[in-house]
Formats: sequence, structure tokens, C-alpha cells
Amino acid sequence: MPALFSPFDLRSVSFKNRIAVSPMSQYRAKEGAANDWHLVHLGRFAMGGAGLIYAEATAVTRDGRRTPGDLGLWDDDQIAPLKPIADFITREGAVPGIQLSHAGRKASERRPWHGETPLDEEDATQRDEAGWPTMAPSPLPYAEGWPTPREMTQTDIEDVIAAFGAAARRSQAAGFKMIEVYAAHGFLVHQFLSPITNKRADHWGGSAQNRVRFAVEIAREIRRNWPEDYPLAFRLSASDWVDGGLTVEDTVDIAKALKAAGVDMIDCSSGGIGGKDRPQRMTIEHGFQVPFASQVRSWADMPTMAVGFLWDPKVCDAMIQKGDADMIAVARELLDDPNWPLRSAAALGADQNHALWPVEAGWWLMKRNRLLSKLGLR
Repeated sequence: MPALFSPFDLRSVSFKNRIAVSPMSQYRAKEGAANDWHLVHLGRFAMGGAGLIYAEATAVTRDGRRTPGDLGLWDDDQIAPLKPIADFITREGAVPGIQLSHAGRKASERRPWHGETPLDEEDATQRDEAGWPTMAPSPLPYAEGWPTPREMTQTDIEDVIAAFGAAARRSQAAGFKMIEVYAAHGFLVHQFLSPITNKRADHWGGSAQNRVRFAVEIAREIRRNWPEDYPLAFRLSASDWVDGGLTVEDTVDIAKALKAAGVDMIDCSSGGIGGKDRPQRMTIEHGFQVPFASQVRSWADMPTMAVGFLWDPKVCDAMIQKGDADMIAVARELLDDPNWPLRSAAALGADQNHALWPVEAGWWLMKRNRLLSKLGLR
């Protein structure tokens, strides 16, 4: 059995293989509520053979949405539309996961295809999507031309921490079995972690120990509202790729603190902190972030997930076999081919005659292959 298709356990949850569907925002929700688009979008990955399927970044407060189209779990009414999605994923043999998020200073943003800039009058008049005030650890805009966020008060911080806990409770009610906290790519938790964006002088900022406090308290609050036998992960930007920002050594220390607070896995991405300085030293190539997952796994002694520009099943299998990571997360490759896990299984010799496919498809494909072979056409 190739390593990529070996089972893996976290707490009491078992994954049939090491392939995760990375959270991919669709921006199709209405007031945070899921709909048929999300069911079809995520359901096809369950049919395609992935072991873990994450729902997209899901806001824990209404003002914590990145865009007006983000999913949300700030209200009990948002549980019911998500439940059929989690249930379908479970019935197809995959683990349903959800990524909980707060955008902080990156909130009130246009969808990427509308410009990926702050909401403006065009959005309000043409799409009835007016902007809203944002907040952050420190009053620093995300980039030139962005509004200056309000500096969060102690009450703001406590309210957001509590909102993550409440969203975790709702995630369980909706049928999800794994949570990932979005603490990367310049979103609120990352804003607290990075010295680029956290200039506070109180016990939520300054030293590395203070800057990690917000993430640790979120982890603890989720654990109080999340079953003990269900896993909890954090997605971290392992490097800010900016001088004076987070390094992989900092991320290892963050991972150790999160592990002590009940976190089971670190999903290792990078970048996205924003600001006036462009990322430096980043070379984008196949699996360019895998070394981060390997270092955090080894130095923090905890499971990791590798993500970013992964598409070759042989490379992914070798990563797992070598011990660079425990799982891999795939996104755009799955948008191009939702059956990538099943095709990868065949390429690695883990599937014969479409046996891993849902029988409603696999039986017909097997029959076609036999006929083509008999006729000498393939």
C-alpha cells in the first residue's frame, strides 16, 4: 500500500488516506448560510476519494467575514444548512472538517474576481453588499488604500475567543469531526501572532509569548466546546517571508504552545501578512512549503499537513513515506480534477479496476476498460 493511501488516526477519528481537501472559499453564501452550491462543491470531493474534506473559511462572527459571500457559524440557524453536507461526506467514507476564521483587518473585502480590494460604492449599489468597520490587534491597514482598522479592546478579544468556542459547538451539531483554525495568510489570528501586525503593549502583544496568547486561548476555548475525541488543527503561516516577520523557528515555538493547549496538527502554509513590504526569498515551485511541514513535525514533535503546489502523486507519496508530513492538502488541483485522489491511487498501484471508486461509477468504468481492451482500442 502506498504511504499516501495508508490510514491515519488523530484522536478517535480515522482517515482512510492522507489526502485532505484544503478549504477553498467559494463566496456563494447568503448571510453566512450554506446552500446547494456548497453541497455539490464539497460532495464531489467525497465521491473523488479524499480522506478529509474541509469546508471553506467559516466566519465565527458576522463582522469577521472576509467577504459578504463567506460561510458563517455565528448563529444557530446556520447549523442546519451545513448538516446535509457533513452527513454526505461521512456517508461517502471521508471525514468532514471545517475551517473557523475571523478576517480581522482583511474583513469587508470584495470577492477576488471583483478586485480583492475593500468593498466600495460599486458593491453597495450593484450587489447590495455594503462594507463594514474592521478591527485588528493594532490600527495598521492591511495594505495601501485599505482602511485603518480599530484596535481591539480587551472586550473585543474576549468576545472573539468566545465566538470561536461557540462556532466549535455549532460545528459539532452540524456533523463535522475536525476543526482547523485559520491562523495564516494575514487573517486575525495570524495578525496577533506576527510582529509585523501586532504592535500592542499589553499582555496580548510585544513578546512572542504574549503574541501567541490569543491563539492559545482560542484553542483552549474550542477544546471546552469540542469533543475530546475529535481533532483540532491550526493552519499557520510558517514564514511571513518578510524581514522582521515570523520565521519557521518562531512557528515551531507557536506549534509547541498550541500542542500544550490541545491542538493535534499544524497545517503549514506561509505568507499573506500584508503591509507595504513585498515578500522576500519566496521561491514558488512544486511542494515549496513542504520543508516547513517537515521542520515543524520534527522540531515540535507533532503531526503536520503539507500544502501548496502539490499535484504529483509520486512526490506526495514520497513525502509521506519519508516523514516530511502526515497528510497533504490539495486545492486547485482538485478544482481541475475532483477525482485526483482516485486517479492517484491508480497511478501508485493502490487501485485495480476502479475498485476504490463509488460502485455507481466504478462498475461502468471497469466494464468500459474491459471492452476497450477486448477490442484492442486501449
